Amino acid sequence: MTNSSPLRHLPLSLLLLRIGVLVVMVPWTLDKLLNPSHAAAVFENFYLLPGMEAGFFYAVGAAQLLILIGFALGFFKTWTYGLVLAMHTVSTLSSWKMYLAPNLLFYAAWPMLAACVVLFLMRDLDTLASPGSRR
Repeated sequence: MTNSSPLRHLPLSLLLLRIGVLVVMVPWTLDKLLNPSHAAAVFENFYLLPGMEAGFFYAVGAAQLLILIGFALGFFKTWTYGLVLAMHTVSTLSSWKMYLAPNLLFYAAWPMLAACVVLFLMRDLDTLASPGSRR
């Protein structure tokens, strides 16, 4: 790509999408590790999984944190970008009742889901600040 190419801003655009997704995903991941009782309430209300113990949330939070670190660094993009997309898809779809209410805050999940899809589809072009840059 040359500086006059219409795609010259693509790497920066993809980096900004990746950062935007991380800004949302990291606090939700840390919530599982730092406040498992809140995470338990979320899982009971949205995922219909009551009675989950704190150890479950520590394990899920640790796994998600590892995935997000890989995602942030561009390691194993097919896996990390795909897992971030899958996690956010489940989160978005499990909130279906909130779209009927309507609760406007939950509608922000849809543009983020689109960003996750774009990042997954264009993962090979997402190279800026991505030392991993491996599939």
